[in-house]
Amino acid sequence: MLLADSAQAVDGKLYILGGGWSVTYPGVPSAIALHFQVPWDQTDDPHHFRLELLTSDGDPVVDDAGNHISVDGDFQTGRPAGTPRGASIDVPMAVGFPPLPLQPDQRYEWRLNVDGVVSDEWRLPFNCQAPPPQPGA
Repeated sequence: MLLADSAQAVDGKLYILGGGWSVTYPGVPSAIALHFQVPWDQTDDPHHFRLELLTSDGDPVVDDAGNHISVDGDFQTGRPAGTPRGASIDVPMAVGFPPLPLQPDQRYEWRLNVDGVVSDEWRLPFNCQAPPPQPGA
């Protein structure tokens, strides 16, 4: 998983612009690039994932309508011809977000859950800061 300004998944590859940040500002769109590696023995199984935006206290972040900011999705992959037995299969995915209701001087975290499993490695913590002053302002 990688935080980015923009990301796309096209033809089995991830295209990332402005990737790898951990500081953002209110009113800025963003994206998450995901690279799932599906184990050989799970390639024909359906998989479900959920990305949730949480505060530093672990509480869900809500939009203006009071809805939790999250993304749910499903994926399933087969085994391409010629793939060696036991090899993991790559599933790249990109999720874009419009500007989110983030508050300056706060810490947030995107947390990934795959098939009901959560791992400390599947977290993307970041800080939101006040926008930098504009030149001449």
